[in-house]
Amino acid sequence: MGKKGKKEKKGRGAEKTAAKMEKKVSKRSRKEETFLYNELYVYNIRKDTWTKVDIPSPPPRRCAHQAVVVPQGGGQLWVFGGEFASPNGEQFYHYKDLWVLHLATKTWEQVKSTGGPSGRSGHRMVAWKRQLILFGGFHESTRDYIYYNDVYTFNLDTFTWSKLSPSGTGPTPRSGCQMSVTPQGGIIIYGGYSKQRVKKDVDRGTRHSDMFLLKPEDGREDKWVWTRMNPSGVKPTPRSGFSAAMALNHQTLFFGGVCDEEEEESLAGEFFNDLYFYDATRNRWFEGQLKGPKSEKKKRRRGRKEESEGGSKLACGGAGTQGPVQVVKEVVAEDGTVVTIKQVLAAPGSAGQPRSEDEDSPEEAGSSAPGPCPRSNAMLAVKHGVLYVYGGMFEAGDRQVTLSDLHCLDLHRMEAWKALVEMDPETQEWLEETDSEEDSEEVEGAEGGDEDEDEDSREESGAED
Repeated sequence: MGKKGKKEKKGRGAEKTAAKMEKKVSKRSRKEETFLYNELYVYNIRKDTWTKVDIPSPPPRRCAHQAVVVPQGGGQLWVFGGEFASPNGEQFYHYKDLWVLHLATKTWEQVKSTGGPSGRSGHRMVAWKRQLILFGGFHESTRDYIYYNDVYTFNLDTFTWSKLSPSGTGPTPRSGCQMSVTPQGGIIIYGGYSKQRVKKDVDRGTRHSDMFLLKPEDGREDKWVWTRMNPSGVKPTPRSGFSAAMALNHQTLFFGGVCDEEEEESLAGEFFNDLYFYDATRNRWFEGQLKGPKSEKKKRRRGRKEESEGGSKLACGGAGTQGPVQVVKEVVAEDGTVVTIKQVLAAPGSAGQPRSEDEDSPEEAGSSAPGPCPRSNAMLAVKHGVLYVYGGMFEAGDRQVTLSDLHCLDLHRMEAWKALVEMDPETQEWLEETDSEEDSEEVEGAEGGDEDEDEDSREESGAED
């Protein structure tokens, strides 16, 4: 082929590449849109139904805020802070407003009180006696970011903010930690995430796995003290984005999360769907293990009895030991994109906790029934001894997916998960996806820069409170 032919072929190739890039840019411009909500939904446990509740004058749309329910005034839902981002990312800012939803009258009210926390996201807030107590969080602007470890209280009788100055050594600044009230009246802070700049345009993230107790000193509510805790037992592996709720016997339940492996230009995460319990009374961690349905246990018992009568069929060397079970789910989006979710379920009793003679052996208990897929930032609630897990997000390759499924688990029996609302492909929210027709023609590493580009555009659009 002559030089002219080569030039023409090269030109057509360049045009084809440019057309693909234009298509990718067009798709990315659509994918990069962010949608925030200020809707209120109620789930009816008996009817197994979701209902949207329309109440006039709600708080502005936001995410990464905190909401706490208290019994005062016939029931109140308090909301503080969070962040807003416009669909195109040109606007981004943090809130420092305080709202209350009066559940009895179904009315929203903005409560204006001076001396409160600065605008922030990723903070944590709990109800303590007749107060709200808020800890930590972060604020991001066009110039920099900052993480907090300050503590504020809001008095539900006087509607006033106060900043606490506890004695002792407390947690380092962080966001996304877990905060819960102990039966003894203290407040536990566990884990969280923070980052710091190591050099220009390079940040290093830290997953915290330490625990602290905040409590009134000598019973005085105006004087508090921090204490470092070192609980025993089976501790969760380091992670962030896990969720927490108060379970039975005043134990704190932890679910899921993600362990991010960060490099200078990449971020990969391993997601979890395991359960852990923290008993503040004994200062001890416990791993949540499912026993399996009773009907399956009885069948296995009968089978094992028959085998013992007719001679054991199990060879020596642990052939009957049950290993991890992998469950594979496929989610199909409207555009035909298929994402495979692989879920590895550990065999019951794999944590090595001692069992009594009355408890089932791992072989008898069977493998855990498939439950929520691994995820971070799910919503948890415990009602009548039943744990409910809603939504969250996970990653599959370069794709980030938001979830809207709902699962429940009876904490009294700890037998198996029950799916109340399965993942619906038609309502699946794809934050980022790759085009299947391009995958076969291009195997590029350029997609990995999308998150950095999104973050840069977000920082450029940030605003001070």
